[in-house]
Amino acid sequence: MKIVIIGDGKVGYKLARQLSADDYDIVMIDSNEKKLRFAIDRLDIICVQGNGVDADVQIAADVPHADLVIACTSADECNMLSCLIARKLGARHTIARVRNPIYYKQIGFLKEELHLSMAVNPELIVANDISRLLLFPAASKIETFVKGRVELVEFTVAEDNRLVGMSLAAIYRKFQIKTLVCAVEHEEQVFIPDGDYVLRAGDRLHVTGSHEATEVFFKMHGNRQMQTKIKKVLICGGGRVAYYLAAKLCKMGMNVKIIEKDENRCEELCDCLPKVTVIHGDATDHDLLNEEGVENVDAFVALTGIDEENIILALYAKSQGAGKIIAKVNEDRRARMVDDFGIDSIVSAKTATADAILSYVRARKNSQKSANVETMYQLVDEKVEALEFIVKNETNYTGITLKDLQVKPNNLIACIVRKRQIIIPNGDDSIQVGDSVIVVTMEKHLEDLSDIIKRV
Repeated sequence: MKIVIIGDGKVGYKLARQLSADDYDIVMIDSNEKKLRFAIDRLDIICVQGNGVDADVQIAADVPHADLVIACTSADECNMLSCLIARKLGARHTIARVRNPIYYKQIGFLKEELHLSMAVNPELIVANDISRLLLFPAASKIETFVKGRVELVEFTVAEDNRLVGMSLAAIYRKFQIKTLVCAVEHEEQVFIPDGDYVLRAGDRLHVTGSHEATEVFFKMHGNRQMQTKIKKVLICGGGRVAYYLAAKLCKMGMNVKIIEKDENRCEELCDCLPKVTVIHGDATDHDLLNEEGVENVDAFVALTGIDEENIILALYAKSQGAGKIIAKVNEDRRARMVDDFGIDSIVSAKTATADAILSYVRARKNSQKSANVETMYQLVDEKVEALEFIVKNETNYTGITLKDLQVKPNNLIACIVRKRQIIIPNGDDSIQVGDSVIVVTMEKHLEDLSDIIKRV
């Protein structure tokens, strides 16, 4: 596939890095020569300097022969217009990053008129991620599959957890919970466990199952945080993520406060979020945070536009005894640095956008295969991938019990969804046409479900 990326910002660079590593033919367009030099020195890509809205620049980047054009500049209007021009020039598919709530309200109309294959709203994706975390406070990260019916939940095993010292097989036998531990991080090690693995304090587990089953799992091992219902939420920063999140939390019946230092933005938020308490002030002022009762909130969410500010705010809220603590950190290196600081959850608009677009690219690439990639997430600092395949037709692995299929090492069939039934598979289950199959893998560039099978 030939892919043209317009915009060499954080998202554009991350996409170029991952897609070029997957052996796609990548061309990057940006008007900033310094950024392009940085990219071309580090990545196996072609760079074209210029404005992505300029048809001549797009022609120079060979957009007329592109399979996909991804427009992810900081300006929605440029992204949508770039995609329209790309389609007129002959590009087969286009993806635009669209962040403005006004545009996104009419995204169905815009997609049709601009012939967009996909529109990605990073802030809305992150807001949805945070709202799920507030419903599931014990989790540090939650990914969803099959339109939200299956969850992949990440959490850390505490020292006082009663499951410490038990093997996974013993836990499944004793508690009969319909969940599956599909990946484990212990210190620097990452692996896909078998039933003999014994849980240790400090393990970071990735557990898959329905929301109800995962909830039962947390209650079984006595996680008190899981049973704490979030009622009061304090949000620092009044940008787009805060807007989408506050609107969602109000519908869920939560009491929401937003602290924002721009007075005009405060007035905008008051107009569009009448149920939210909007405070004009600087969230980095600890006296203001104390006045607003940071120590009494059930959840504290740092969403300013500066990573370092969000990290400091989150650490201060933790020191004051706030409940669930979430910080938005877009830079990968900073996210890795603060992983052990005690912040409950780190969210990233850049990562959320890249995952959504990479899922689409994988789906286009393997559209002729036996199973389509519907959803894809990168876990554990991109060391593990979780993919949802939809089985389109009969093949050499359908209708055969899993115990008779030889799955390659470092691959796990974590869940099968058949119609409305969620199956945590055992050896007697099989894959059928029409199933959604969730696979967790440590292999890179998995394209088809058959790639994980040794032989039948």
